Amino acid sequence: MKRLLIIVGIIAAIALVGFFTLRSWTKSSSPEAIAQIDQNGLKITVDYCQPYKKGRKIFGGLVPYGQVWRTGANEATVIDFDQNVIVSGQPLDKGEYSLWTIPSQNGWIAIFNGETGQWGTNYDQTKDVLRVPIVSQKHSPMAEQFYISFRPAANGAEMALIWDETEAVVPIQRR
Repeated sequence: MKRLLIIVGIIAAIALVGFFTLRSWTKSSSPEAIAQIDQNGLKITVDYCQPYKKGRKIFGGLVPYGQVWRTGANEATVIDFDQNVIVSGQPLDKGEYSLWTIPSQNGWIAIFNGETGQWGTNYDQTKDVLRVPIVSQKHSPMAEQFYISFRPAANGAEMALIWDETEAVVPIQRR
């Protein structure tokens, strides 16, 4: 019995070391980042990971058109609103959501999903809370690394999703 416990302990230790090594390796390729805005009574925070272009074709290549994208890398991107908001003309209650997108050549769809904490490829459409169309446009200069930023806007903010030569803009207003 004692020998079995020792073997189980060794296996658990190896698995734990392997997990943290893999996590550290994926985070070095796509580091964690936080984008946030806190102005005029509206606070929005986005936790995400930033993949690099590395010479690859991004939209329509690595990130296929017409398919759900985790909007970053590694774990699913998480967005937190401190109050009820209007996103691209549609109401969304305060709270925490995973953020997904469907890129296309003629505009994108932003998806706010009620499930958080999952790996970025584990998307469950049945937990979508809101889907809205958003504008995408050419961005210059080219962004080697994906990033999210906020710009103040009337009664809210614009959240910009920028990578390669593309920028998708999500308008967010206080409700």
